[in-house]
Amino acid sequence: MLCVITGVAGSGKSSLVHGSVPAPEGVVSVDQAPIRGSRRSNPATYTGLLDPIRKAFAKANGVKPALFSANSEGACPTCNGAGVIYTDLAIMQSVATTCEDCGGKRFDASVLEYHFGGRDISEVLAMSVAEAEEFFREGESRIPAAHRIVERMADVGLGYLTLGQPLTTLSGGERQRLKLAVHMADKGGVYVLDEPTTGLHLADVEQLLGLLDRLVDSGKSVIVIEHHQAVMAHADWIVDLGPGAGHDGGRIVFEGTPAELVAARSTLTGEHLAQYVGA
Repeated sequence: MLCVITGVAGSGKSSLVHGSVPAPEGVVSVDQAPIRGSRRSNPATYTGLLDPIRKAFAKANGVKPALFSANSEGACPTCNGAGVIYTDLAIMQSVATTCEDCGGKRFDASVLEYHFGGRDISEVLAMSVAEAEEFFREGESRIPAAHRIVERMADVGLGYLTLGQPLTTLSGGERQRLKLAVHMADKGGVYVLDEPTTGLHLADVEQLLGLLDRLVDSGKSVIVIEHHQAVMAHADWIVDLGPGAGHDGGRIVFEGTPAELVAARSTLTGEHLAQYVGA
């Protein structure tokens, strides 16, 4: 089932979940902590998507896969595959300017002469996740392993991200959903998500709810720490903490279905959820 942990900020939601749910094999915990990786890292490298893409390019052109990595042999020699030149201004913040030789494409000019599905590697990495899902689905550019990864990224509402976008430009919510896309391939039976709607557009919240439904329908238990009323209303079970924050919190003030919480209106969450559903 989908269990949503609610309550005002500081009421103890995260403490309850992370102190109660063990972290053995089978529990997948996805939070908004920064993703480890340099400014050269991007969704394609983090998710493992770049591996099947490199192999497909190499096979189609009869060359080594390493040529299609901006962190390896295929890198532009001027910027070393960064796409930008960093100028250190001593006590001031360093300035990044687009590399004049590769035009920010990160690859050596000779590498861009190789094509797969009518595109060079820089053009593929410039695609959005939504474009890539269509590109890798069928035809001469079909790569099943790559398609499965971009499909999961689209499922978590990241269809607008480009495959080569630096991870340092992602918000906390985007990082969390990218982690979720990776963990969706795991065999965990319990998923713990910490405010996955952070930074999401309303339309993407609906998409996220659909994803949570699919996880539950596939036999997973999903525990979500959340403030968003749409997620609360969608829950099978709600655990509300409060009644306040800090020293005034840390107690379970309600357990039950969203309908029961609305009917009781005994907590702040109940009052706001009742207004949201128009009860």
